[in-house]
Amino acid sequence: MLAGVDEGLLFLLVIAAFFAVLEIAFRAGRRSSDRNDERSRSHINALEAALLGLLALLLGFNFAMAASRFDVRKALIQEEVNAIRTTSLRAQLMPPLQRQQISNLLNSYVAARIDFMRAGVDPAQLAAASAAASDIEAQLWTLAGTPAAEGPISPPTVLVIQSLNEMFNANEKRRAALDNHVPQIVIGLLVVVALGALGFIAYGYGLTGHRRHGSTALFALLIAMVFTIIVDMDQPRTGLVRVGEESMVRLKESIERNGR
Repeated sequence: MLAGVDEGLLFLLVIAAFFAVLEIAFRAGRRSSDRNDERSRSHINALEAALLGLLALLLGFNFAMAASRFDVRKALIQEEVNAIRTTSLRAQLMPPLQRQQISNLLNSYVAARIDFMRAGVDPAQLAAASAAASDIEAQLWTLAGTPAAEGPISPPTVLVIQSLNEMFNANEKRRAALDNHVPQIVIGLLVVVALGALGFIAYGYGLTGHRRHGSTALFALLIAMVFTIIVDMDQPRTGLVRVGEESMVRLKESIERNGR
């Protein structure tokens, strides 16, 4: 539901919902002020405190989930870069013709992986970059595996085959990590509890008949900011907090230099 969502628009929508709940709950509390005694108000305050505690727990839980997934994505990029670099270095031990062919294919493969990272949420670009990488994987495997099918293979060829297998596995793990998001039901629960907590706060001071929207609005603003950052970290292809591609670009430059 939140895939590819514009975080700025999401922030404004959440703020609007929070402010609407504050106003509605305040008016409801003011209308009920003359029908509530001190015991009822104490009960409302107790519920307000409980919801605020639950909100703090859910904010921390969601932030930790989003941050851990973001860290995994960063680590997997480095793992893939290391696997491709290892393959490139081991390819230098092979005969000149195979070495040049593998270097050229690896250069194209890294370019396809960079295109995949830069594709954002565009389905056509993602599909094209993924198809290009899969085609190059097949070519690399055929090129490295042909000597193995023909007879005894040299140690450098064995090493290249091993590193190719690690490279393909790293690619698949990265694809899986990109699809691993904070469950939408957990995000939804966070919004519901935030609305409930803000509603009880506004209802509570509505019972006194005095507006306190200033400080409460600031609190709502902070909650909306944390919520937006959580969603932003959980969407690695959009927003402000994104996994960088610098290591992959440096790898491409290194392979190009070694291939000359």
